[in-house]
Amino acid sequence: MSIQRSKQRIIQMVIVLFGISFLTFLLVYLSPGDPAEIMLTECGNIPTPETLAQARKDLGLDRPFLIQYGSWLKGVVTGDMGMSYSFKVPVFQKLLSCFIPTVALAVSSLLLMIVVSIPLGILSAVFHNKLLDYLIRGFSFIGISIPSFWIGLVLLRIFGVNLGWVSVSGGTADIRSLILPAVTLALAMSAKYTRQVRITVLEELNKDYVMGARMRGISENKILLRHVLPNVLLPLVTILGLSFGSLLGGTAVVEIIYNWPGLGNMAVKAIACRDFPLIQGYVLMISLLYMTINILVDLSYPLIDPRLRENES
Repeated sequence: MSIQRSKQRIIQMVIVLFGISFLTFLLVYLSPGDPAEIMLTECGNIPTPETLAQARKDLGLDRPFLIQYGSWLKGVVTGDMGMSYSFKVPVFQKLLSCFIPTVALAVSSLLLMIVVSIPLGILSAVFHNKLLDYLIRGFSFIGISIPSFWIGLVLLRIFGVNLGWVSVSGGTADIRSLILPAVTLALAMSAKYTRQVRITVLEELNKDYVMGARMRGISENKILLRHVLPNVLLPLVTILGLSFGSLLGGTAVVEIIYNWPGLGNMAVKAIACRDFPLIQGYVLMISLLYMTINILVDLSYPLIDPRLRENES
């Protein structure tokens, strides 16, 4: 990626982040409910009008929308995302504490998905319209049809309740608690990714250069490993990048089922409490991660395919 193009991407990122932050702040501001009232009634007490007014003043909720947004944006630029209403800790600290478990879950599930889906997709393409292909396609069809929360509940019942191998209550980000959420996400993603790998490999196997290699007597294994797979990497890397971005965004349903202390679980609680600063910080962080991953994926293309490097030069 050239220096000029890099500057353009950075400028685009800043503009997009500003637009996302403004729209998110506006939607949260217009949504029904009062964060000050929710915060004061958590202990079961009914706040008086004076107490409620003072709480709104302390939180800055009595000011006009643009002043609230400008104050928050100024704090973000200077490295201060504010204080979480519901968790009573700095927003950045809370995001960081939940980000680390989410990264661990995302990387684990992504690695499991790669181990399962790429071999299955290649086998399904190589044995096209044969018994093995039909079996793998049947597996992927069932996997796409089953929602991830159902898989999570079944696994939790078997391995948590019946066998007692994992904790049902969850709430801790240790390896033992990580296994079932990672397997649940990997199974849900593997079905879709297997079909994508199969389609991509089939397209390459039907191209002219593969037919020419076969006519020259090159074995199928060499064609697959030396010619087909390198050409398949580009679209697969793009899909992997998008999948990793969506996982970092927080898979709220799975995290809630297993009580995993990640970003998705935190975001649902923040929305329920109308925690303005935490919601804003979460959206801004995820948007930045998505765009950063897209740039990294673009940077990886010339490393994977030298022809793209030559075109840029």
